[in-house]
Amino acid sequence: MMQWKVADDGSKSGTKAFQIMRAESMQEASLSFTQLLTVSDRNGGKEIVPVREAVSIADGFQVSGQSENFQVSSSWKQNSDICSYYEVFIDVQYTGKEASAVNLQFGCQLEGAGKPDWMIPGAFYKENRFEKNLRPYPRYDFKGGDPQQMVSDYWSFRADRAALPAVFAWNDGMCGALCTDEMSPLGLSGLGFRGNASGTEIWLNFPYREEPVTFIGNAVPAPADLVMHTFQPGEQVQLHLYVYAGTPDPHSYNPFVRQMYAIHRKDHGLNPWMGLEQAAELTAHGLYEWHYDRENDILRETAAFDREFNNNVKGMGDRPHMHVSWVSGVPYAYALLTYGRRINNASYTDAGIAVLNKIATGLAPSGTFWASWELGRGWTAGWNPKRTWLQARTVSEATLFLVRALAFEREAGIEHPDWEHAVLSNLRYATAHQRSDGNFGSYYDCETGEVQEWDGAGGMLWIAALLEGAAYFAEETFSAAAVRGGSYYERFIRDEYIYGAPEDVHLTPTSEDAYNAVVSYVLLYEWNRQPLWLELASSAADWMMTFRWTYNLQFPKHSLLAQYDYCSRGADQASTSNQHLHNYGLFAVPEMLRLWTYTGDRYYLDRTRDHISCFLQFIAREDGDFNAYKGMVTERFYNTNCFQPKGMMLTLSHSWCIGLILYASQASLSYEHELDLNDR
Repeated sequence: MMQWKVADDGSKSGTKAFQIMRAESMQEASLSFTQLLTVSDRNGGKEIVPVREAVSIADGFQVSGQSENFQVSSSWKQNSDICSYYEVFIDVQYTGKEASAVNLQFGCQLEGAGKPDWMIPGAFYKENRFEKNLRPYPRYDFKGGDPQQMVSDYWSFRADRAALPAVFAWNDGMCGALCTDEMSPLGLSGLGFRGNASGTEIWLNFPYREEPVTFIGNAVPAPADLVMHTFQPGEQVQLHLYVYAGTPDPHSYNPFVRQMYAIHRKDHGLNPWMGLEQAAELTAHGLYEWHYDRENDILRETAAFDREFNNNVKGMGDRPHMHVSWVSGVPYAYALLTYGRRINNASYTDAGIAVLNKIATGLAPSGTFWASWELGRGWTAGWNPKRTWLQARTVSEATLFLVRALAFEREAGIEHPDWEHAVLSNLRYATAHQRSDGNFGSYYDCETGEVQEWDGAGGMLWIAALLEGAAYFAEETFSAAAVRGGSYYERFIRDEYIYGAPEDVHLTPTSEDAYNAVVSYVLLYEWNRQPLWLELASSAADWMMTFRWTYNLQFPKHSLLAQYDYCSRGADQASTSNQHLHNYGLFAVPEMLRLWTYTGDRYYLDRTRDHISCFLQFIAREDGDFNAYKGMVTERFYNTNCFQPKGMMLTLSHSWCIGLILYASQASLSYEHELDLNDR
């Protein structure tokens, strides 16, 4: 339970302060509210609305105060459902005699020992970027830093960067959080934090502020974005927010995220355009028609929506490259193969086999797969920090799905010796280079095979590949290595900071890291039924849900996404560095559905259903649908001011986005009744 108490702020002016804490940590840590609002103008001037009165009521308390130009009253109602939290309504009246353009900030200090940790779901995790990270994006440093290098001891962001508009802070004694809606009567909301030797603060802004600089997806940030609302004399507004106090456990965000999701889903519906069978039919067509290159036996990574433009620029809108997994390759060729066999379409089946045959021949001198094939260059190492490095996740994911293709074909009585040779080469590489503590490494030299980078969880997916390889080849060495790996990578899940999966965002916390953890630990649980693995799979799934939207964004009226009534509930943020909505969570749909059956936790089914429903939108139903061609699917939906304006969509079809819908649609069919995708 949460408790509150009033404390004199030590001044002689009659102002007060109040604190919120957990009953078991009253003497250790608290959220301290020393004022009701801070009012800022564009020139840096501030007006404080102090706490003058705080009184108990039946189910909470009321707090009020006034300043020279503002009168504020607030009601705090304590609720106990999934967790204990306060729902807060703040009534603000402007009493000034002239119009005034200002920003309102509601916040508190996190009192107690220890340096802070942070989470803004989907947008910011702990320090967010290691000092050694090679990709520039916002980083927190307790000692401060150079904002032009995107390093600071404080950050404020737009609410639409967050999968849940909440800011969490931890110290040694507790976790505290503030949450609000994306929009308020004053416009787009904001959220932020500060932590240094002077103390720890979290806050909400109405309307938003982005400072000390604005991250727009580039290495060079844009200036701070300080948005004001112009109050007219006598104007009144009501702000709505939630306050949470949890334990210092790094996982204590989970009850509050679940609580806010339960609230949001009542008001934020789903909008699937079609069912699973139609989605599979369309995406199989799209993958074959627009991405399969018959001349080179590859799945082209991209295909331009605008085919006339593509022809005018000599095909440069299409990327004639193929990664062996991740953004193209084995997983999607496997999906096309399985669908082709299911509906007896020889063209799809043959295309899938042709792509898998080509990839099976693409072994680097190291013994792993090469990362990608490029027209005019052949096999290459991919998009890694160094051109001679191969990334563990890319090659392990290719291995995992090639094992699955082998098992699928074996059931039909078909053998593929070249595939077996390629899989064994990769699995033997992984076991030979695994460190004694279970770490598989993250980056490998393509020539020698020597591990070049041990940091990160990029090698976690070897667990899944080795387990399925152990089952296919009846090889205990592979399963033993997977179990050792499970013990090593447990630390990333316990720390609530899993990073290093994608090639293109070096050692960054991403939603893809969460998917890999869920898949790997569900498979570990299925291998030997140890409860620890199920616990870790569940914990990873909870962290994964911090990247998943709980609500529907309000897009600009004339934007494409607004005009098509795109519902963002269920979409995932790609990463803290790549801020856009994507569908890669479909990769983990089969394991998430099985996790629900093992745990009986309906939350996992509901949020998996959200993700599937979200990406049953914007599959081109016919040529010309949203300016695409039949079966095309974009990679990016823009949710904030990063890369492109909010409400836009990248006009490139991506083979992985199509392939994952095809894969997940087939995998979900046996759960169609439970998913109930027609109930919006």
